[in-house]
Amino acid sequence: MPTSSKEQTPRAWQRMLSGRRLDLLDPSPLDVEISDIAHGLARVARWNGQTMGDNAFSVAEHSLIVEDIARRLKPDLSPAWQLAVLLHDAPEYVIGDMISPFKAVMGGAYKAVESRLQGAIHLRFGLPAEIPQTVKKLAKRADTICAFFEAVELAGFDDAEAGRIFGRPRGFQPNPNGEFRLGLNPLPVREAQDRFLARFAEIEKLREAGHKTRPAS
Repeated sequence: MPTSSKEQTPRAWQRMLSGRRLDLLDPSPLDVEISDIAHGLARVARWNGQTMGDNAFSVAEHSLIVEDIARRLKPDLSPAWQLAVLLHDAPEYVIGDMISPFKAVMGGAYKAVESRLQGAIHLRFGLPAEIPQTVKKLAKRADTICAFFEAVELAGFDDAEAGRIFGRPRGFQPNPNGEFRLGLNPLPVREAQDRFLARFAEIEKLREAGHKTRPAS
């Protein structure tokens, strides 16, 4: 019995707990909700779960640390770009956290899906679909610094190996007591989710306050 064209077309959307249906091939900003992002990222494990501790080290917690590092590297970072850094891995609430070697194998197809999702997420929260290169570079630097410490403190790498792969952080003091550690502690899922949402709300308040104090054009 012949199948209809509708039956032959694979489903390319995911239903979220908010009730939204997000199309992976043509994502709409209207189908993006911060509650879904926080929920998903808190349940996605960095390093494919190969980290120490009773809890997985989630992408939500990683995102919070990267945003904190970015502000320490650039104390005058605007709230809008703080949000962009916080959301730098937001597409992973849909596509998961692919380790870098697998991304290299997947190539362009993965990057295209990731880029479309990132653009829709940015637009949903009032950011440009494509953020400035200076912000991208800052996020990347903060992300790489965080990855170095994750590798050493959680994923079983020694300093030398982590330095070869990620580069030893330069010009960044991770701990005020002089210890060269971030003191990473994988959080329970609910705590990571709540902290991510709380930081998002803080940044949105800063953005709103800045908008209210901006002179009318």
